[in-house]
Amino acid sequence: QVQLVESGGGLVQAGGSLRLSCAASGSIFVINVMGWYRQAPGKQRELVAAVTSGGSPNYADSVKGRFTISRDNAKNTVTLQMNSLRPEDTAVYYCNVKSWPSLEYWGQGTQVTVSS
Repeated sequence: QVQLVESGGGLVQAGGSLRLSCAASGSIFVINVMGWYRQAPGKQRELVAAVTSGGSPNYADSVKGRFTISRDNAKNTVTLQMNSLRPEDTAVYYCNVKSWPSLEYWGQGTQVTVSS
């Protein structure tokens, strides 16, 4: 059984910062990609940022230059530092892990609300 435990969501004013963390535990053989998705009300879930086991990050255009993703392979954790937050960043953020062989896991989601 695999568990993803997220932390760090909350309410912040526009221009502020939040830091999301996710820790993976359980029977995970090899983690290939760790990342964050988000889903705003009435919208589809979208990729925010992801990072490979080698440390190569990938960002949605809307967050480039504002968000930074990092991971600790030894601890199976991934962190999303979110700066210069905007009201349009308001969403439920989900931790996502892709592991060998082609397995995928999701966290329970954490709410991020940015007030204008």
